[in-house]
Amino acid sequence: MVPCSCMLLRKYGHFIDNLRIFTKGGSDGMGYPRSGEEGGRGGDIWVVGHKNMTLKQLKNKYPQKWFLAGGGANSRMSSLKGSKGKDCEVPAPVGISVNDENGEVLRELNKEEDRILVAKGGLGGKLHINFLPLKGQKRIIHLDLKVGVDEGLVGFPNAGKSLLSRVSQATTVTADYAFTTLRPQLGKIMYNDFKQISVADLPGSIEGAHMNKGMGHKFLKHLERTRQLLFVVDISGFQLSSVTPYRTAFETIILLTKELELYKEELQTKPTLLVVNETDLPDVQVNETDLPDVQVKLHELTKQLQSPKDFLHLFETKMIPEKAVEFQRIIPISTVTGEGIEELKSCIRKALDGQDDKENDVYHSKQLLNLQSSSSSS
Repeated sequence: MVPCSCMLLRKYGHFIDNLRIFTKGGSDGMGYPRSGEEGGRGGDIWVVGHKNMTLKQLKNKYPQKWFLAGGGANSRMSSLKGSKGKDCEVPAPVGISVNDENGEVLRELNKEEDRILVAKGGLGGKLHINFLPLKGQKRIIHLDLKVGVDEGLVGFPNAGKSLLSRVSQATTVTADYAFTTLRPQLGKIMYNDFKQISVADLPGSIEGAHMNKGMGHKFLKHLERTRQLLFVVDISGFQLSSVTPYRTAFETIILLTKELELYKEELQTKPTLLVVNETDLPDVQVNETDLPDVQVKLHELTKQLQSPKDFLHLFETKMIPEKAVEFQRIIPISTVTGEGIEELKSCIRKALDGQDDKENDVYHSKQLLNLQSSSSSS
């Protein structure tokens, strides 16, 4: 039996996933006209990946968000070539995407000490420029972080807020209106054997998110670095506003699947669990022979998910995904009573442990093939 009582939560408040910074390479040094030598080059600006850095820490340490490299030294009789100015390194989290002001990705920094040159220092003063120093390159850079977590909650606005609070005892901002979560809410579940699983409630998707509507790409980008997805739907369905159509739980799942497919098909290959929240429906029973209303709707949803093709005629063709998501488990819960929460924690743990085993098997298989290949070539 997997121990799954939550002992500790580490809450990351005021999470920042995008930061705009100003960079300027150092000016070069002036040359020495009499002997035709050159001044030192200005220092360069580098963005460097650091495992233990967050954008919030970067912003707190450099509140002005302005990075300036050192200027090159002038040449002189005792040193006919001036020394280069000091480079400036901007420490950024691993997993960061470095973009220019037009949104073009310059490079992703996916491991410790990955680096990219973002602003060059000026060239040293030489004869052909009258020995005068040149200014360094100025550039505005956006650091865009894709959250790397074990579990990413996927749902329409407000779907995961109370669930994250229940699963990890996190203190999240909840409300009855859409887009309460404007940035990822992060928490950690620690199990009795000290295993830790990170969970992120990501800003709610809406129909058209793949086209950057609503939170759009700001939501979807974070799913790329999650190990497992957790679809969260309400058994009573969802309606964004009075002017948008009401969607049943099944329709919600189909539309979320389509949004993932249109944004990046690879997301559909991630291991996925389905959480069905029963919070908003009273457990009404008409008479002793009837099933409670919640159970009827849950039975109906299960039937639809078992044979989704039988119900796709209810959708417009453009709303139907090419491939349905295959859920490893469907877990009904109640975020009000807490029913099903412990089972959910156990399922999350078992699914990730199984994924670890598969990844280890693949790694050892590759190692064995490499050894065999080396032996045959020698």
